[in-house]
Amino acid sequence: MTQTADEGQVATTTDGRRPGQRGQATRQRLLEATVELLGSTPWRSVKVIDIARTAGTSPATFYQYFENVERVITVLAEDAVADAAGVADLVDGDWSPERSWEQALAVAEGFLAYWEKNRAVFRVLEFGADDTDTGLKGLRVRALNAITVALAGAIATCQPPTDGPRGLATSSPAGSDPMAVAGTLVAMMASVAAHRFGFEFWGIRTANLVDSQARLIHFAVTGRSGPEGLVGREPAVPPARPRTSPVAGVPVAQRGRTIR
Repeated sequence: MTQTADEGQVATTTDGRRPGQRGQATRQRLLEATVELLGSTPWRSVKVIDIARTAGTSPATFYQYFENVERVITVLAEDAVADAAGVADLVDGDWSPERSWEQALAVAEGFLAYWEKNRAVFRVLEFGADDTDTGLKGLRVRALNAITVALAGAIATCQPPTDGPRGLATSSPAGSDPMAVAGTLVAMMASVAAHRFGFEFWGIRTANLVDSQARLIHFAVTGRSGPEGLVGREPAVPPARPRTSPVAGVPVAQRGRTIR
């Protein structure tokens, strides 16, 4: 994550002053240091002194810009909310028969790139926050809401309407409520993105994951199947042999052990 934090807002110090160019650079280093630490450490174990040390500054300097660690994470999460607009713009593209497959691929690829850019923050929002974290509560939903709404709009536009409550029902093969279909697709993409490296470990190529998601998106939005003989933008090739053990669901590392 390299974009300037609080995009569209004026970044200030904790006493309300607007930092100069040097102060902005220091603040950005603190944000980037937090992202680095969140990539390998549970967020509740990340301390102000750790962030300051990683950023090459002092805890006193940290407190000039942020009240606590949760505030830094909240700023990063707000950036992720703003970034979601880029994926929503992809969804708002051309779903005509000539362009719809490229469009579905662009959405699947764009969502994965979006998640990777903000992976450290989503790791907190997905697994680390609970109901006591009032500053973080709801940020994951907000981050994905713009994408969900845009996808629901594409589904409603591409599918002939049917009689239904509030004019929401469509004839999409994936379901009659565009928001329900869109929410399901976005939840799928988020889960796949979060566990992508686990899939890779088991021999499932990322290109195949993107291809599968693009086909589901394409079918849900347009009602048409994707092209045959492709994996994403490439010719189809046999998938890698899965890393499986003789016992279904048991990791390779447990081969030869007695399974109880």
